[in-house]
Amino acid sequence: MQLQSLALAPAPAPVVGFDAESDEELKIVGAIKTYGRDEEVFAEGDRADFVYRVVSGAVRMTRVLADGRRQVADFYLPGDVFGVELGAERTATAEAVGEVMLVVARRAVLASDPAQAQKLWRQALGELGRCRDHLLTVTHRSATERVARFLLDLGVRLGGEAQIDLPMSRQDIADYLGLTIETVSRTMTQLQADGLVRLSGCRQVTFARPAALAGLCE
Repeated sequence: MQLQSLALAPAPAPVVGFDAESDEELKIVGAIKTYGRDEEVFAEGDRADFVYRVVSGAVRMTRVLADGRRQVADFYLPGDVFGVELGAERTATAEAVGEVMLVVARRAVLASDPAQAQKLWRQALGELGRCRDHLLTVTHRSATERVARFLLDLGVRLGGEAQIDLPMSRQDIADYLGLTIETVSRTMTQLQADGLVRLSGCRQVTFARPAALAGLCE
């Protein structure tokens, strides 16, 4: 059973190729780099000289608020491109959630190709759109709606399978959804009690009734 799609650093050294399958996607050809758990890929304020594609693992984009709290702005999963900025500096910090492998390419090289430059621009606009949708989610949805929407979206992004392994911790999810870790854990436990999902440990989620789960987000 599969979930249906819902409308809802130093310069790299050895060079290898990694091409997107679709001509409409941004093609990244560069160096393979690996990062360990919680290792920083780049920091807020760094020069935005490189663009990245996730080969394996997951990356979180974070910012530290004025009161010291951490905000997770986005997660990037295998196949996702990140690090495309409209300006010359990084506006957030990117960290490896666990072991992660990335393809790294110079933005200037991509921008020198008119077709690739246009795709870079579309990628940046897409990031703005994702930020807008996420803002609407965290400001106008209940905790249950936020968690349900997050799980469904993640399931689609991870291939649409009925069972997924969460690459991020519940604290990461809480910081992304603007909730406490206690609220995230309590909400997931309630979703299981309602028969919408089945949980195995802290990371494995099975979508027992995906249509009913999606109904919570409508």
